[in-house]
Amino acid sequence: MSVGNISFVKDFVIVGFPGLQPHYYGLVSAVLVFVYVCTLAGNAVFFVLFVMTKSLQKPVYCFIINLVVCDVLFSTTTLPKIISRYWFQDGTISFMGCFVQMFFVHYLGGVGSYVLAVMAIDRYAAICYPLQYHSLMTNRNALNLILGCWILGLVGPLMMAIRAYPLPYCAENTIIHCYCDHVSITTLACTDRSLYSIPALINALAILLGSLAVIVYSYCSIFVAVMRISGTQGRMKTFCIIIMMYSLLPPMINPLIYCLRTDEVKKILRQFKKRKIACLTSSFTLTVTAGFATVMLIKAITVRVSWQT
Repeated sequence: MSVGNISFVKDFVIVGFPGLQPHYYGLVSAVLVFVYVCTLAGNAVFFVLFVMTKSLQKPVYCFIINLVVCDVLFSTTTLPKIISRYWFQDGTISFMGCFVQMFFVHYLGGVGSYVLAVMAIDRYAAICYPLQYHSLMTNRNALNLILGCWILGLVGPLMMAIRAYPLPYCAENTIIHCYCDHVSITTLACTDRSLYSIPALINALAILLGSLAVIVYSYCSIFVAVMRISGTQGRMKTFCIIIMMYSLLPPMINPLIYCLRTDEVKKILRQFKKRKIACLTSSFTLTVTAGFATVMLIKAITVRVSWQT
């Protein structure tokens, strides 16, 4: 539609990964399909186990299953369109469809953050109040916490979508991203976006920092609870496990992260491999020669002794 000389966009085009060469489209789409299938399969297995196994239907697993649902829904919201972009070269998404995707991206991301915070609270209650845990974290209370996560997560994304939808989008319709989100959409609006971006930023920071604060508080409380363990022996056992985990795991992982990924280290490893093969070859040749000489010497001594007798 148009008003005067201004034409408004009717759909958006998702670019995906900027600068990706066309001959990599097939490979990228195959990788994304593989990731999506693995996400669905892995989470489906846990979901079936949760439904079929009575012993898993506890508050802690209820929180995990909600995190699983968030992951599956988020992947289903974002991956099919970007797969279509590279598999069928079709990155077009309707105007309404882009806003629906934007809403679910932010909604599911917020719910996931809230669920992680609730899981931290659950661990805090289990460790700091072990005797009262079963009376505090009942199935009813767990259900209320879960419903609170899904309901509270609606507020921010819904307000962002309602405020961003009526804006005049009369410039580019190209989204330099793998999916529609608030920043990538409102950037295309033909108006001052500061009135819309600042509240969205505050909402995102409130969700992320609020959840992070709950998680940090729960772990600090757990640390304090460990310090209050009666008896030096029990406290030392706990700290020995923690120290061993932090002492052994980073040295095991750091070479993979910092060393083996550098080109210089890879080159040295290849040279070392070649030298090792050459060294093994020369050692094998020397061993065979020495063995043959030893056999010949023993044979000569045996013949000489036989001749003397």
